[in-house]
Amino acid sequence: MDIQLSDHFTYQKLLRFTAPSIVMLIFISIYSIVDGLFVSNFVGSTAFAAVGVVFPFSMVLGAFGFMVGTGGSALVAKTLGERKKAQANKIFSLIVYSTLIIGVFLGLCGMLLLKPLLVLLNTEPLLTQDCLTYGYIIIPAISLLTLQFLFQSFLIAAEKPKLGLLITVLAGATNVLLDFIFIAIFHWGIAGAAWATVISHAFGGLTPLFYFIFPNSSLLQLGKTKFKWAPLIQTYTNGLSEFISHISASFVGSLYNYQLLRIMGESGVVAYSIIHHIHFIFLAAFLGYNSGCAPLISYHFGAKNYQELKNLFKKSLKLICCTGIILLLLAELLAPSLAILFVSYDQNLLNLTTHGLRIYAISFLLVGFNIFASAFFTALNNGVVSAIISTLRLFVFECLCVVVLPIFFGVNGIWAAIIVAQFLSLIISVYCLVAFKGRFKYA
Repeated sequence: MDIQLSDHFTYQKLLRFTAPSIVMLIFISIYSIVDGLFVSNFVGSTAFAAVGVVFPFSMVLGAFGFMVGTGGSALVAKTLGERKKAQANKIFSLIVYSTLIIGVFLGLCGMLLLKPLLVLLNTEPLLTQDCLTYGYIIIPAISLLTLQFLFQSFLIAAEKPKLGLLITVLAGATNVLLDFIFIAIFHWGIAGAAWATVISHAFGGLTPLFYFIFPNSSLLQLGKTKFKWAPLIQTYTNGLSEFISHISASFVGSLYNYQLLRIMGESGVVAYSIIHHIHFIFLAAFLGYNSGCAPLISYHFGAKNYQELKNLFKKSLKLICCTGIILLLLAELLAPSLAILFVSYDQNLLNLTTHGLRIYAISFLLVGFNIFASAFFTALNNGVVSAIISTLRLFVFECLCVVVLPIFFGVNGIWAAIIVAQFLSLIISVYCLVAFKGRFKYA
């Protein structure tokens, strides 16, 4: 029997409902690094560094889809909780149509900004050429990525998380297969990796679009709507924190690259790219859980079912605590094995990556709580508080730590920057959760 948003959630039911989202995000994180694996092993370290440089920039552009998906699904789920299904579908349709248009515009802007960004980073000529080859293929298709991010959230709100998982798995399998064909067989190099990514995004973004266009068994369907600023503003406000998180993460990634290029050269960028990719795989457990749980929180908040809201809040904190401990132990144990997947050909680079990953992984004890706190306020349709937590966590604390800590601790300061930043963020998260518990009645 399918689980509905209106159900009471035990630990078992909560994990069953969020499991597809968790697995989906893990698959997304895995196939997002497939390009790196193939490029590193078949093309070389310079091309791999190029993927590491362009990837954060493409995520900045694609973050718009994640913002409207997270913020919009919170608004739509809340509206469904208020028993206003027709209005929910109109809001859903408005969000999808406007996102498609804006996604095309973002792709055009990205094409114009890529070369100035490389000049700003002062990349070497060979690295610059690989960045342009990769970027000029994936960036024009950024609208497909925004749709993919958008529908990940809305499939959950539509009570179809398993369908979202299936689409993601198939899109990931497409990426892996095409990477093998384009890079290992056709020898298209970094361009092959880019085309494989674009085609997988097309599958992940267009398949749910057609699903919602035609009559379906979910809670949502695309149809006629009227342009209104109010639901769009509410959507953008709700999802502001997620947008800031993605923008900040990409900016921080570029800052890491700049610092590592300055201190260690290209090898430092390669090591960070590997650590960042592995970190994203582990982080997917937290992101996937929050993505799956957020519509539940929004629905019961809209329905004024505060007892269930308390239940979801309490169980979520316990699950996040256990997950953080497990992820830390796995990362410490598997660090050498994970690093060797990328750089088995270079022992010094392998040692550098393993050492950095083991320091970086300590952040898993803290980051889950900060991500949940931000997502929780988004689900409650309070984007301002959520945005404050996200802004301080990434844009302020981590940027500050990446700049300051290397002055005293060298490259170890760069690897440890995320730990200090997450600890400072945890203080802010706890304060906000305590300060607003009476207003939203979740504890």
